[in-house]
Amino acid sequence: MELPPPPPPSSLSLVSRAKTALHSAAAKAEKVLTDIKADLKIDRESDGQSQKGPKKFTDQEVDANDASNRSQQEVIERSSSKNEGSSSGLKKLGIPPSSVIKQLAMAIESVKNHKSINDLLASSVDPSSNKEKTGLSFSVMKSLVLREKEDKEINSSMCLLFKSEEQYLPWKSASGTEGSPMMTLLKDLHGAPPESFVVQLSLIIGDFKSLQKMALLWRSIIIELRKLWSEGQPIPRMPLDADPDLNSCLLHQQLQVINCSIARKQRRCIAEESLDSILKEASCDSKGSSSDCKVYARTSTGDYVLRLGAVHPSENLTMLETGEPIFSPKTQEGPVLTEELIKETEEFVLRTGSVGPGCSQLLSDMQAFKATNPGCILEDFVRWHSPPDWMDTDSNSQNDFSIDEEGSSRRGRLSRRMQEEGNLWHELWEAAKALPAVKQTPLFDEDLAVEGILTALDDIQPSELFEQLFVSVICAGLLIAEVVLPVDSNLSKLYTECKDYIVFTCQNGLLNEKLDDICKVYGTIEAIVLKPEEVIKAMEQPDETSSGESKKRFKIPSLNFVGKDKQPLWKRAPKDDKKSEEKNGHALSNFFDKRTSLFSKKPSKSNAQQSSTASTLDDGGWMIV
Repeated sequence: MELPPPPPPSSLSLVSRAKTALHSAAAKAEKVLTDIKADLKIDRESDGQSQKGPKKFTDQEVDANDASNRSQQEVIERSSSKNEGSSSGLKKLGIPPSSVIKQLAMAIESVKNHKSINDLLASSVDPSSNKEKTGLSFSVMKSLVLREKEDKEINSSMCLLFKSEEQYLPWKSASGTEGSPMMTLLKDLHGAPPESFVVQLSLIIGDFKSLQKMALLWRSIIIELRKLWSEGQPIPRMPLDADPDLNSCLLHQQLQVINCSIARKQRRCIAEESLDSILKEASCDSKGSSSDCKVYARTSTGDYVLRLGAVHPSENLTMLETGEPIFSPKTQEGPVLTEELIKETEEFVLRTGSVGPGCSQLLSDMQAFKATNPGCILEDFVRWHSPPDWMDTDSNSQNDFSIDEEGSSRRGRLSRRMQEEGNLWHELWEAAKALPAVKQTPLFDEDLAVEGILTALDDIQPSELFEQLFVSVICAGLLIAEVVLPVDSNLSKLYTECKDYIVFTCQNGLLNEKLDDICKVYGTIEAIVLKPEEVIKAMEQPDETSSGESKKRFKIPSLNFVGKDKQPLWKRAPKDDKKSEEKNGHALSNFFDKRTSLFSKKPSKSNAQQSSTASTLDDGGWMIV
C-alpha cells in the first residue's frame, strides 16, 4: 500500500503560521484576563491602604460581618414577637452592617482635602491613561472592561435608588409622638428615617470599595434628580408633600423641599384649571344666580359679582356693609425652608429689622380675600384674619375709647393699634387688588429654590456628604435596634451606653476625631442585635477568663465610657455653656416668632381668651406696625 505524498513546503509554512498566530492570541487574551483579575483584587484590598483612615479591619472581621448580615433577618423576626407595640415597619428593616459604617468612615478620612465631587473625580483619574490614547494597548483594553463593569454597578445602584416600587411609610406616626425615644434620637443625631432615600443611599455608597465609584454614583444621582424635577416626578423613598423635618440631616431636608415643590406646582396647575372652569361657566351664565351665595356675592350697589378662590364659609361671619356671608379664600402657601435657610432668615431679620416677607404674605391674603368676598371692607378682613383686633360693641362693657369714622362700624370697632395713624394694614388694604391666590405672583419660587438646592448638592464637599451619610446610617441602625431589643435587659443597658456615647460624640463635634471608636461601638450594637447570646456570654465572663476572641470582636471593654468622677462622659457637658446656648436660642426664636406673627392669621377671639385672660388687646404681646 502506497502512502500519500507529503504536502508541499508552502502548505506546512501556512499551517505553522496559523498555529503560531492562534497561540499568540490566546496568550495575549490570557494576559489581559490575568491583569484584570489582579486589578480587581487590588481594588478590593489596596484601596483601603491608600486611604489614611480609621484602623484597618482584618479579613476575619469582614467574614464575621458577612455572616452577621446573613443571619440578621432571622434575628429581627425572632425579636419582633417581643415588641408587638413598636413600629412594624422598622422591624422589617435589617440593621445596617458595620462594614458599611467602616467604609464610610474611611471615605470621610480620605476626602478631607477635596473641595467638591468633581475635584475628587479628577484626582482619582490615572495620569498614565493619557499616554495610552495613541494605541490600543493591553492597559487600554483592561480599562475599557473595568469601566464597563463599573458602569453596570452604577446603573444597578441607580435602579435600587430610583426604580424601587416601595412606598414611603410615615414612620413617625407608627413609632410614637413627639418626645418618644426614636424622635429624640433623630433630633439628637440629625440623621434620617431608616426607610428614607438618604439611608438607602448610605447603604449603597458604603458598599463601594472605591472613592471614584462613590463620586460617580453621586454625580449620576444629581443628573437623575434634575431629570425628575424637570418631569415633575417625586423622589422615591421620601414624603410626597411634607414640610422639611428639621430634626433630620440637611440632605434629607433638601430632598423634602424638592418633593414639596413638585407637589405645590401640581396643586397650582389643578387650581388654575379649576378657576378657568369656573370662569367659563360664569361666562355662559350672564344673568348670575343671586340665590347661590357660594358662587356670587351682592355688592353695595346691588350687583352680583363672581367669587373667585372661595373655599368654605367662615364661622357665620357676614360682611358689615352688604350682609353677604364671608368665605375663607384659598391663600398662598408659605415658603418651604430648611433649617439652614431658617437660620439665615432669622439672622437677616435681626440684622436689618426687616418685615418684608410678612408684608408680602399679608398683601397676598388681602388680595385673595377681596377676590373671594366682593364688596368687603378692611374691618371684614380684620375680623377674619385677626379676630383679637376686632372688638364687638355689644360684648364690650368699656366705653373709654371714642369711635371715629375710620375705626367704627355699626357692630364694633378696630383695636387701638389698628386705629393708629399710618398703620401698615390700611396702606396694604388700599394697595391690594381683588386677585385670587392662583393668579398672584408666587411668594415662594419653587424653580429658584430647587435649582439652588441642586446646585448646592452638585458643589457639596465630599467630606460633608459622607458625614451626613455616615450619621444617617448610624441613626437608622440605632432606631432599628431600639425597636428590636427587649426592654429592661442587660443587652438593653449596654445598648443605651453605646447609644449615649455616639450621641455625645456627634453633638460635641468629635465625629472626625472618634471615627474609629464610633465604628467599634456600632459593631457592638450590631452584635447585640444579631448575636445576643454571644454578647451575653462575653459580658458574663470575667476579664481574666474571658476569651480574647470575644473581647476583640465586641470591643466591650475597649472604650472609656466613664470619666474619673464615675459620671458618663455624655452627662458632663458644661452647664454654663448649655444654659447660655439655650438662652441665646430662645431669644433668637422669640424675636423671630414676634416678627412673623405680625402678619399671620390669628386664632378666633374665643380661643385667645381661653389661652390668656390676663392680657389685653392693646398691651399684651402686640407690636405696633
